[in-house]
Amino acid sequence: MNTKILSYAILLLLILTTGCNNTPKPKQKVKQTKVKNDTVAVDSTKVTKKEEKFVLTEENAIPFFYEYNKTLKEDKVKITTNLGSFTLQLFDNVPYHKANFIYLTKKGYFNDTYFHRVVKNFIIQGGNADNRKTAKKRGEIGRYLLPPDTKKGHKHHRGVISMPSSENDNPHKLASPYEFFIVVTKPGSYHLDKDYTPFGKVIKGMDVVDLINRQPVDEGDWPKQNIFIIKAEVVK
Repeated sequence: MNTKILSYAILLLLILTTGCNNTPKPKQKVKQTKVKNDTVAVDSTKVTKKEEKFVLTEENAIPFFYEYNKTLKEDKVKITTNLGSFTLQLFDNVPYHKANFIYLTKKGYFNDTYFHRVVKNFIIQGGNADNRKTAKKRGEIGRYLLPPDTKKGHKHHRGVISMPSSENDNPHKLASPYEFFIVVTKPGSYHLDKDYTPFGKVIKGMDVVDLINRQPVDEGDWPKQNIFIIKAEVVK
């Protein structure tokens, strides 16, 4: 009897010892779980993290364009329309208006807008459009106005680009940053000098500007056929 009991005890010990060798190590299990959790955490961060979009406002526009102008090396913009193209050179000593125009150009704002106002032998005005796309772009860039800068010695000669006021009831003549007009009057329209800010001039393609000014218009000076700004781009 003692021999049998001893034999069973030895057999039981062998079974228990063999079973323990097939059990996964806790350390390996924890390591796998940790790697899996780390992966999930990284992916979750990538999915949920969003960058805040910069929007211009009345409060930050002037400080922003002051700093933005310091980075600019370009001063020329080419505007391509369905009637041809012309090139503008912007004045360096009108920093806010220059920086604003180049910023909007690089943002692609002027693309697919119109020359929406044509006053015979006076001006062509562009930068607006009656569509949702243009309104959406304005909303994404921001709502702001620019102060006039009329004391830099620039006059409204023929071919000069200037910026209109935002509205009729605007005693300080704050400029609407999204629109512009080009003078076609010979030799110029100097009665505008005290109220509006010249910030550049046409250096190539004035014949295209004149062609736009000759297009038929309705009673509200709106061209009877849309005059598209297909593309505005900064050039050297």
